[in-house]
Amino acid sequence: MKFKFLLCFLFLGVTNLSAQDYFPTNSGVKTTNTNYTVFKNANIHVDPTSTIENGMFAIQNGKITAVGKSISTPKNSVVIDLEGKDVYPSFIDLYSEFGIKKPERQSSFGRSGQYEATREGFYWNDHVRPEQNAVESFSYDAREAGKYHNGGFGVVNTHIADGIIRGTGALIALNPNGTEGDRILKDRSAQYLSFDKSVKSPQSYPSSTMGVMALIRQAYLDAKWYADGHADNKDLALEALNRNKNLTQIFATDNLLNELRVDKVGDEFGVQYVILGSGFEYEKLDQIKETGATYLIPLTFPAAYDVEDGFMAEYVSLADMKRWNQAPANLKMLADADVPFTITTKGLDPAKEFKENLLKAIEYGLSKEDALAALTTTPAKVIGQAGKIGEIKEGAWANFIITSGDFFEKDSKIFENWVQGEKAVINTMNTTDITGKYDLELDGKEYTLNITGSAEKPKAKIEAEDVKVGSKLSFEDSWMNLLISSPDTTKTEFIRLTAKVASASDKISGKAILPNGDTTSFTATKQSSNEKSEDSEDKKEDETSNPEVVPVTFPNAAYGFEEIPEAENILFKNATVWTNEEQGIMENADVLVKKGKIAKIGKDLKAGGATVIDATGKHLTSGIVDEHSHIALSSVNEGGHNSSAEVTMEDVIDPTDVALYRDLAGGVTTAQLLHGSANPIGGRSAIVRLKWGSSAEDMIFPDSPKFIKFALGENVKQSNWGSGNRFPVTRMGVEQVFMDYFGRAKEYMKNKEANPDSYRKDIEMETLAEILRDERNITSHSYVQSEINMLMHVADSMDFRINTFTHILEGYKLADKMAERNIGGATFSDWWAYKYEVEDAIPYNAAIMHSQGVVTAINSDDAEMSRRLNQEAGKTMKYGGLTEEEAWKLVTLNPAKLLHIDDKVGSIKEGKDADLVLWSDHPLSVYAKAEKTLIEGVVYFDIDRDKELRESIKKQKSELITQMLQAKNKGVKTQPVVKKDKVEAHCNTMGVIR
Repeated sequence: MKFKFLLCFLFLGVTNLSAQDYFPTNSGVKTTNTNYTVFKNANIHVDPTSTIENGMFAIQNGKITAVGKSISTPKNSVVIDLEGKDVYPSFIDLYSEFGIKKPERQSSFGRSGQYEATREGFYWNDHVRPEQNAVESFSYDAREAGKYHNGGFGVVNTHIADGIIRGTGALIALNPNGTEGDRILKDRSAQYLSFDKSVKSPQSYPSSTMGVMALIRQAYLDAKWYADGHADNKDLALEALNRNKNLTQIFATDNLLNELRVDKVGDEFGVQYVILGSGFEYEKLDQIKETGATYLIPLTFPAAYDVEDGFMAEYVSLADMKRWNQAPANLKMLADADVPFTITTKGLDPAKEFKENLLKAIEYGLSKEDALAALTTTPAKVIGQAGKIGEIKEGAWANFIITSGDFFEKDSKIFENWVQGEKAVINTMNTTDITGKYDLELDGKEYTLNITGSAEKPKAKIEAEDVKVGSKLSFEDSWMNLLISSPDTTKTEFIRLTAKVASASDKISGKAILPNGDTTSFTATKQSSNEKSEDSEDKKEDETSNPEVVPVTFPNAAYGFEEIPEAENILFKNATVWTNEEQGIMENADVLVKKGKIAKIGKDLKAGGATVIDATGKHLTSGIVDEHSHIALSSVNEGGHNSSAEVTMEDVIDPTDVALYRDLAGGVTTAQLLHGSANPIGGRSAIVRLKWGSSAEDMIFPDSPKFIKFALGENVKQSNWGSGNRFPVTRMGVEQVFMDYFGRAKEYMKNKEANPDSYRKDIEMETLAEILRDERNITSHSYVQSEINMLMHVADSMDFRINTFTHILEGYKLADKMAERNIGGATFSDWWAYKYEVEDAIPYNAAIMHSQGVVTAINSDDAEMSRRLNQEAGKTMKYGGLTEEEAWKLVTLNPAKLLHIDDKVGSIKEGKDADLVLWSDHPLSVYAKAEKTLIEGVVYFDIDRDKELRESIKKQKSELITQMLQAKNKGVKTQPVVKKDKVEAHCNTMGVIR
């Protein structure tokens, strides 16, 4: 017998079956009683919009067999009376890691892993892992399931949270007694994606948000190419990606901007993502709605800040204060805008914090019907299980919770959570609730008895003539036993009270045994509600009141607009107009702006209904154009490869960066947002207008000329960065990178031409091919003369052209060569010696290049400098003797020419876009202030409005600080103030900025 027993378990081990699997008589759904269980007299919330009062429903074999006001009760049915109780469908959470062991980070010791993937037979990038199947790693976790049961959940969608493309999830019923086979409702329920790399690989690419987006695009292209049968090698990852493409696609994001970015990628490839949101969707509600996506919303509201220290309170931004105030209203705003959403417990304990935050959302305006839909029918529909889960209807799984009343009320509780017809007891259903405040009469004395806590675990406090009396309460099987110490503290005496409390009542009576052994009776009468003091009523009302939700602005931070501004018709009168055209500087001239364009320039113009602005004594110029900027970006460098031509800065524009507003205050209206200088071939740039409050897409200059960033110098070779792993590490290697990649690009173009139907589209090579076809312009980070000569030589030999050398602090040494090749220069006015390779910089650089016929501009490369580019241009009058018009063109018309947008901006000319700045003084003066800054006729900065906003910001912060102090006084948990230093990006900034 022992031998047979051992063989049995050896067999189980070989086949991966548990004893419960092998002996199915012990399993859940398989052993459900074949007789019916009928529930009656319940308020049945069939779905979010339908309720059957005092209704009935029956279950058998884990399914609901009948629902109605009255149903037939088959013989031998188990009948459960739910009088006074409510029944809801169990909830569904579509984003979890339930039952999945957290992936372990792999050590990179012994392998660089910088470029190469660590797996064979899979995709070239380790962070693309669509072949992962959660069901293969799933193991039911009873303890975690208990937390979900307590929160009302019956089904979760779980996945392996590892990688950018993470593979398939599994839909799990939280059946407390079933087998894994019973619980798995769908073994391939959805495909998951994220912005996070796999912890199982040290492969460094991608290292940025834009790199992630580029990788996903390339993977989609490669999957289609593979599916069309063009590959010579087997790729298990691409096969899985194609296999998963018809599943629900759930994309996990970590901030509001990324929610919109992933939808952009999805639109490009016809994929509608279900998006794990941030909880701040209300800030960009119109854009969120335009995505057409369903959102999975976590109920993780920001905590109030501890602002008692007035000094530290200054470090809390208005944006963070507003988010604390507004976030609980997010779901209400989404519902009002008809944006479909579900609710997830991500970041919360389902048993403790979930309901508290859900009720807070309801207090802030979310309807109970919308809340229930977000927890039941909407997630069921999203995951393709409508009618099977999320409703109490015939044929659906018997997944439901039994509550003491309206679940969405604070005092209600869950008694039982049934999943697939199997019961998980949360609270004993028939426990008598004796909590309340009573007047206790005992042995001729009067006491106040206050029973608090839960029905299952009540606690007692007793007072006699305002003196607290020691007590200990136990309540079990309807018997109450209360031990009371003597009010006389000089005596160690006890009174023992015993009573049978079979059902809830306003009066409890029983036997009392006095300290001397005598027996008497006692009576405890519950106080009526009208006997409660006005103070307690006021306190309760104060505790449940919520702060007034402050309005959302665009952006939802300091200096935001209450409404997105629109173009105005404006007539500037009697200004000194810097035309940058043949007219030069016109004194006492008028400029008429209509429909976003410069309509007329002259004197004594008629307003024709336009707003008239007296510009006497003031200067009107075209807006400043910054050829080289890194403001308003969520990441600057994709340094995982030595070429990142596949990434684009348009993917990572951050329209909420306050640097935009500050630049507008400095007269800047247009900027080229450039990739950094981490690699020789960087990413594609974004030419933007600084439309503060607009979306990222609306900021992009229409029909933008195509640009890409190249780089030379110390930042590129990285030999001083302590890396040593990534090629190139010398200046010779940098040259070879250019030669190699353009050689590959030429071969790619030949293959594409020869095999138009079967070539593998490569985003990186397509970009380099655009350069070779003169369809994309190069802006190259540069310093040293020898390297500049090198890149010009490479361009000559590979037959492409360079548009601009930026920085180029040694441009004065080879301006003649640049002029011969029609290469422009964008430089600094007088930066010097901030690193070794600029020790030969001179402040005459710009003037010398200009004198040799090079189209020259002054750029910023710095968020602080960009606010005073007018002053930087003025320095060239001292260092080089440029005229004031020549100097002014260095930051207006010349950079517009370098960016090939001078037909629209850079000068004041009839028909051009009305990108204008009204200055209080001579624009090259340190005393000049921008009073109004217009883009396409829209006033985005107004100095008078700015003064009003500063006062408004002070007032609003003061009001929000008061609200936070009040919240802390009520006992609300707060978070400490931590000073957040804003990251000002430069060419060498790595990682995610915001």
